[in-house]
Amino acid sequence: MLKILAVCGAGLGSSFACQMSVEAVLKELGVEAKLDHTDISSVSGANADIVISGKNFEKQFERYSISCPKIFLNRLVDKKEIKEKLVPVLQELGAL
Repeated sequence: MLKILAVCGAGLGSSFACQMSVEAVLKELGVEAKLDHTDISSVSGANADIVISGKNFEKQFERYSISCPKIFLNRLVDKKEIKEKLVPVLQELGAL
């Protein structure tokens, strides 16, 4: 099962809201995945299949060695944007 991680600065508010929106999109697509949320400093040890974060954190991710696909969103809870960016990654990973 895929592990998807929503990431924000503190790992509390916006990443949890993003996680809930991603869960709704995955349900619509019929894709099962384990979702969680965390802060950016913990992301490198999380061992996720996909990392989703805000566009404002993209530069900070350069400090970390993360080999999985990363999706950066302009609006963390915009289900349309999440779906547009997540579907190609899911297809690439063979989950869709």
